[in-house]
Amino acid sequence: MGFNVRVYGLLINDKSQVLICDELIHGRPITKFPGGGLEFGEGTVDALKREMMEETRTEVVVTEHFYTTDFFQVSAFNPESQVISIYYLIQSKSYLQIETSGKPFDFSEAVEGAISFRWLNLSDLNEDVFTFPIDKKVAGLLAARYGRKRN
Repeated sequence: MGFNVRVYGLLINDKSQVLICDELIHGRPITKFPGGGLEFGEGTVDALKREMMEETRTEVVVTEHFYTTDFFQVSAFNPESQVISIYYLIQSKSYLQIETSGKPFDFSEAVEGAISFRWLNLSDLNEDVFTFPIDKKVAGLLAARYGRKRN
């Protein structure tokens, strides 16, 4: 029994789109927000900055805490581990150093650990796009905060 602390970045561009990533993890196609696991000795903000550098080769600034898991969620990969995910709104310090695609799972090669990125319009954000329950919840919160058109 244990905890798995995860940190994720919500990067919203000037076109009101949020960055998401598609990955192959343990042979499974996964759609999620960019980020990953906290390493021993790290704070959550430093972990997110490291994860974003690893995944996107881009330095980011954390601008706001957005959400922390407030319900029990068992890990999809370890039934004896509880996941606690922390989401932050972030901004890139420079031009994003990755290619994005409009197509899900647009890998150059479909191998373990493959990753591709795409932008989703906040106005079209749909919880069903995401694989994991916590990401689905955050997608709903993002849509409520940013995606709904106001009259």
